[in-house]
Amino acid sequence: MNGKEYRTRLVGIDAPEMGQEPWGKRSQEHLRKILKELRWNVLIETDIQPYDKYNRLLVYVWADNKRLINEQMLFDGYSVLFTIQPNSKYADRFRNAQRMAREKKLGIWGQNGLTERPLDYKKKHPRE
Repeated sequence: MNGKEYRTRLVGIDAPEMGQEPWGKRSQEHLRKILKELRWNVLIETDIQPYDKYNRLLVYVWADNKRLINEQMLFDGYSVLFTIQPNSKYADRFRNAQRMAREKKLGIWGQNGLTERPLDYKKKHPRE
């Protein structure tokens, strides 16, 4: 952004961890595919609290000012809803996207899907 690099986190969602095979890798690949198709040409938006406790920029990622990538990851079944106040600008949209993915049994919601929420997995397997 403006020639400066930032560590970022997509607001409102939590993707499977790499240890949650095969979903961590699949989720990462899905996001990379989306961004590559966009040629990494995106608009970044922040919410009330722009940084988390790890000093990552908390972002909503827009494609062509129309498609919200955070929401797309939920809708496609590659992440779970993860709202941390006060950053809840699109929480209703995100909730709806996750509901639709669950109903359609997409990605992590399908057969042989994710067995444990990423947050619960992280609590059991803290990074060293």
